[in-house]
Amino acid sequence: MRFSILVWILFFSFQSLAQTPYEIIDEVSAERIETDIRKLVSFGTRHTMSETESGTRGIGAARRWIKSEFEKISESCGGCYEVSMQRTLEKGNAKTRITQDTEVVNVLAIKRGTKYPNRYVIMAGDIDSRISDPLNFTDDSPGANDNASGMAGVIEAARVLAKYDFESSILLVGLSGEEQGLYGGKHLAAKAVEEGWEIVGVLNNDMIGNIEGVDGVIDNRTFRIFSEPTNPTDTDFQQQMRRYYGGEVDGISRQLARYVYTMTKTFMPEMNPMMIYRLDRFGRGGHHRPFCDAGFAGVRIMEAHENYNRQHQDIRVEDGIEYGDVIEGVNFEYAKKLTAVNAITLAALASAPPAPKNVAISGAVEPSTTLYWEAMEDDNLAGYRVYFRDTTSPTWDSYFDVDKDKTEFTLKGIVIDNYFFGVSAVGKDGNESLVVFPGEVKR
Repeated sequence: MRFSILVWILFFSFQSLAQTPYEIIDEVSAERIETDIRKLVSFGTRHTMSETESGTRGIGAARRWIKSEFEKISESCGGCYEVSMQRTLEKGNAKTRITQDTEVVNVLAIKRGTKYPNRYVIMAGDIDSRISDPLNFTDDSPGANDNASGMAGVIEAARVLAKYDFESSILLVGLSGEEQGLYGGKHLAAKAVEEGWEIVGVLNNDMIGNIEGVDGVIDNRTFRIFSEPTNPTDTDFQQQMRRYYGGEVDGISRQLARYVYTMTKTFMPEMNPMMIYRLDRFGRGGHHRPFCDAGFAGVRIMEAHENYNRQHQDIRVEDGIEYGDVIEGVNFEYAKKLTAVNAITLAALASAPPAPKNVAISGAVEPSTTLYWEAMEDDNLAGYRVYFRDTTSPTWDSYFDVDKDKTEFTLKGIVIDNYFFGVSAVGKDGNESLVVFPGEVKR
């Protein structure tokens, strides 16, 4: 591995950088998360079609409270967040889970980037809840874990990150209509496309508070990161080329999952992140999917051991088994840990330079492999990192550091047939972009 001045710059940068993630982790409060979850549960039901006029019950009261919390946080940092609601009317349709005209409302808090205001890193949670019948919008549906835990994590991340400035924008958002068909995510993804947002990645937090599985396993350290292997917006030609050049597990969402995994293992080594190689749980969906469908990177972060007795269940006791998503099923310390995972990932991605563009590769029938990329103008850029890994490895394991004035690098003695390759950009503060898999083959 070639050592250069850049290596030493990065070494000392990471020494100083290490303090910031640890500070962020320490600032996340289980007590505040508990308070927020209890408040969300207190609205009785947050079903998408539930009461909107009451000040104490229903999704209307819940979303207004979330907006007020974002506004309080913004006020505490001198107006550092732009707080708003995105409203979309869904017409009632008996063939869907929205059977009456319903306004689907997302609540947004944007911390605008100092250098790239139109470049976003997003943390999302769901506002709505449901019980056994997805159309029952009147009975109590506390949704303590699904998904008051994720929504509370989003609010807490907004508090913790308020005092920091980032080059890219951070968006903390409560999405609605998830249980009825991922409506909130679809609306926000459509807005992002229409307005030309550059989205680095979406961290969808859906159930981050349960540690006791229906199988009896109790685990307060393991969590899952779901990501799809390739991009659904890839062209037929791009899909065909993967048969010859590889990349079957190297889509943009998979790179985001690896990033979350690496941040966790580096700064929270007591945690056990599991990368799950599928879009979501078997046959099920979450609010990152609409963003993936629109061509953005998105992952789902959630508990490892689900308790189905507490999901989508009427509150009852049956044959001695307690059913229902009630507050007693939430572990607030665990929710704190997964909120911290999100917060340090958001901070790192929003502080890093943009990822390299137009990454290409060559090396067929040669003893070495060369990576190419487009020159970048960014005063925070320290250099690039050229990665390679065994084709069976889930993570980027080996790399060379490359000076910032270079736009190509040859890995001597590394045969292209035996590895996968990628390139990232590294900032002067040590923060690193997502790894970019080569999209072009040079001959």
